Amino acid sequence: MNLENFYEYCLSKKAVTEHFPFDEDTLVFKVGGKIFASSSLRQWEKGEASVNLKCAPERAQELRAQYDDIKPGWHASKIHWNTVAINKEVKDTLLKELIDHSYELVFENLTKKMQVAILKN
Repeated sequence: MNLENFYEYCLSKKAVTEHFPFDEDTLVFKVGGKIFASSSLRQWEKGEASVNLKCAPERAQELRAQYDDIKPGWHASKIHWNTVAINKEVKDTLLKELIDHSYELVFENLTKKMQVAILKN
C-alpha cells in the first residue's frame, strides 16, 4: 500500500478528520475527535512505513504472535495499540481490516449522541 492509498482509505471512513497534533511529521486520523490511526510521513519517504492502530487486547496479542511486522504500539499503550509495518509481510487486505477494526473500536467508545450524529451525516 502506498501513502496515497492509506490516506484515502482512512479518509473514506465516516466523519474522519486528519491532523498533525504532535509535529509536522506525524499524520493522525481521528473520528469524533479520537485517534484511530497515526503514521510518520518521514518513515513513508524512507520506505519504512508503519501505522499505529488501536486493537482489542486479545487480538493484539494474537496478531503480534502471528506476524513479526506487528509490534506493540510505538509511543502508545502497548495493550491497546499495535504498530504495523506496511509493505512487508502484512498484506493490504489485512491492513485494511486492521484500520477498520481500529476505527470501529474508537467509534464504539464515542458517546451515543456523537455516534448518532456521525451516522446521520
